Amino acid sequence: MHILVTGGCGYIGSVLIPKLLKAGNDITVVDIMWFGNHLPKSNRVKTIQEDIRNTASVPMDGIDAIIHLANIANDPCGDLNAKLSWEVNVLATMTMVEHAIKHKIKQFLYASSGSVYGVKEEPQVTEDLPLVPISDYNKTKMISERVLMSYKDYITMQCIRPATVCGYSPRMRLDLSVNMLTMQALVNGRITVFGGDQTRPNIHIQDITDVFTHFLMLGDKAPGIYNAGFENISILNIAKKVVELIPAEIVIMDSNDPRSYRLNSERLMSTGFKQNHSVSDAIQEIVDAYHNGKLKDEYLWYNLKAMKKIKDL
Repeated sequence: MHILVTGGCGYIGSVLIPKLLKAGNDITVVDIMWFGNHLPKSNRVKTIQEDIRNTASVPMDGIDAIIHLANIANDPCGDLNAKLSWEVNVLATMTMVEHAIKHKIKQFLYASSGSVYGVKEEPQVTEDLPLVPISDYNKTKMISERVLMSYKDYITMQCIRPATVCGYSPRMRLDLSVNMLTMQALVNGRITVFGGDQTRPNIHIQDITDVFTHFLMLGDKAPGIYNAGFENISILNIAKKVVELIPAEIVIMDSNDPRSYRLNSERLMSTGFKQNHSVSDAIQEIVDAYHNGKLKDEYLWYNLKAMKKIKDL
């Protein structure tokens, strides 16, 4: 297959692209590269530095499937420039799928977010529950899903709602809960937990990238919307998992972030997918990467800090 991956130089893409290569695919990556390019060199990977809002500049001839990862990620970055978030996350997504249909591309995989549910009291949050997004970022994901699913009769559409991703990537993110708390323990010997009782679903980066390769293989056999998260753990209990491996003090502070939800991924597992990695695995590999010099606590690994340094955002 020839696969177009938008945002392929990011946290998820930097782990996903080597897997797509290993499976024998040809790949075109389109990424604005605000956070650099950490992809392996290969004559089967064509990398284009481009803003996906310039959809006409995104090559689609000969493409079999699109994995759409490009977005302004997380609530703080969405709040930094709301106009940019809506343009990238919603308008560009709409024009991408319209161009894909015009080019007779067969399959479109979209990286949405489990945060579209908002605050939920239900013990199991399934794909059938109503969406109540509480931030601009969450709202852009919800609207994008609805736009994309309106085209489901013209292209195989799969919207994946990942839990919070954790684990090591060559293009690291240290603004995600497991990764952030682990780095705090390594660098400061102290973990700051805001609130702590909020339950959040998690998924290892190896598993979420396997989700995308899984659906590529299934093609039109499994269209629709799927949760992707396996460990529903409170923020405080994540911190406790970290201090099992790294001696550190846990400091609890008040939080104004009420988001608490538990993803149910039975629909995903009914397609034959199996979880192979855990939060504890993610913590261990971050510890290992830090101690062997592969990972440092740098501003580039925090999306908001990096975006604030970009001129003409």
